[in-house]
Amino acid sequence: MFENNPVCRLFGIRYPLIQGGMIWVSGWKLAVAVSEAGGLGLIGSGSMYPQILREHIRKAKQATSKPWGVNVPLIYPDIEEIMDIIVEEGVKIVFTSAGNPKKWTPYLKQHGIKVAHVVSSSRFARKAHEAGVDAIVAEGFEAGGHNGREETTTMVLVPAVRRVTDLPLLAAGGIGTGSQMLAAMALGADGVQIGSRFVASEESSAHENFKKAVLAVTEGDTELTLKEITPVRLIKNAFYEQLQQLYRQCPTEEDLRRLLGRGRAKRGMFEGDLEEGELEIGQVAALFDHVLPAAEIIRQIIEEYRNAKNRLCQ
Repeated sequence: MFENNPVCRLFGIRYPLIQGGMIWVSGWKLAVAVSEAGGLGLIGSGSMYPQILREHIRKAKQATSKPWGVNVPLIYPDIEEIMDIIVEEGVKIVFTSAGNPKKWTPYLKQHGIKVAHVVSSSRFARKAHEAGVDAIVAEGFEAGGHNGREETTTMVLVPAVRRVTDLPLLAAGGIGTGSQMLAAMALGADGVQIGSRFVASEESSAHENFKKAVLAVTEGDTELTLKEITPVRLIKNAFYEQLQQLYRQCPTEEDLRRLLGRGRAKRGMFEGDLEEGELEIGQVAALFDHVLPAAEIIRQIIEEYRNAKNRLCQ
């Protein structure tokens, strides 16, 4: 069904479905499970010290011969050491986000690494294309760990980005089902990147408390906030309410950083503090009912994609 798909050809995978490289959620176990099931798994380096990332890369290499990659937020302080480790360990695929791809794309590509970059606007898509990336991820406002401030929805962003690039294009943000995958591809995407659905997977390294909180989300239970620092979509909990109280006082960026502190995302998503932790998740979580193995999640998405496509062709 996807034999001639440009994303599948680029990465050597069966389905044009990439698992988002999320902080505190996407370790080697999840990446391997997704890749073994026919998608492309990504290790999320954003929550890892460099040597921890090296351990996850080595475990992934031992566990699967299928393609997989590493997601790298470019704003992180250990970026040079992280890039060196990626090259030293022979990683073949890197997805970059939250920063300018111009500096690191040539370095990665000269070492034979395929590079995709996450953007939140057609303007940034042009810059990523000019930087020489191999693929682009257009991530809409619905996403969890969102790096854009424009609040452009995936429905608008994907066709806007498609207008400015002919590179393989992945849609992200608000996608967690097969029908949504089909819709994204109808808009001009060649495939999808899915994050939030894999938070509620058995192989996810998220705390069980956080997984249960994700399953409990309904429409309106999340909001994009902290735009002054790094925009993220949060479940509304006690920490979120503290943020709202602070916003009513017209805070400075320093005031927001002081309230956020250090390690709050780890506290919420990895350690399971549902009150004081930062709980990042996409709007699409309102559609999830069960924690499932990653392979079953992919099977269901592809089956629903086929059924939705057949229904439209009747």
